[in-house]
Amino acid sequence: MEETVDTVAPDELGPDKGPARLCAVTRVQKPPEVMLRFVVDPQDRIVPDIKRRLPGRGVWVDATRATLAEAVKRNAFAKSLKRKVTVSETLPDEVERLLARRVADALALANKAGLVVAGFTKVEDRIAAGDVALLLHASDGAQDGSAKLDGRLRAVAEATAHTAEICKELTSEEMSLALGRMNVVHAAATEGGATRRLQEEAGRLRRFRTNSD
Repeated sequence: MEETVDTVAPDELGPDKGPARLCAVTRVQKPPEVMLRFVVDPQDRIVPDIKRRLPGRGVWVDATRATLAEAVKRNAFAKSLKRKVTVSETLPDEVERLLARRVADALALANKAGLVVAGFTKVEDRIAAGDVALLLHASDGAQDGSAKLDGRLRAVAEATAHTAEICKELTSEEMSLALGRMNVVHAAATEGGATRRLQEEAGRLRRFRTNSD
């Protein structure tokens, strides 16, 4: 029987992807970047290891809400670890909160690096300058403003071939806390290392929520 506990499979996914891990639910091998690792705490509870750094034997699950919910339903953690463990029914919600926090933290770091502007007018100006790498809209913001900025971004892309991603993963409150200002609905980040990390974290959260690659 195949092991699901911290399994390192032959790297068939390319030299830059790292050793594959086997999902305890789907039995599919994928790179750790698109997986979630879980470990057992001293109280025998399953806890998420979002940074993949906690000590102990780990169980890997494909990083989507649907797969994680199935892992909870099937008692996959106890089966993989071959021991009795406690698993919260709200584990998918806890993981989603942790992933959203990582997006917010990454946004705060990009802001500290001087790569972020906020507010409709400032974002509009950055789009016109043609150097926006990531456009952010609050998930609970008005759609008309988002649509206008998206349209301007598309126009710039058509004229200059410069493309940018769009992120709608955070609420206005989450964006405001990350940027240290009130009522943030729109923001834009220019190219840089902190922005690339923000894009990665946003993509990770998006994949978890949409259950897709």
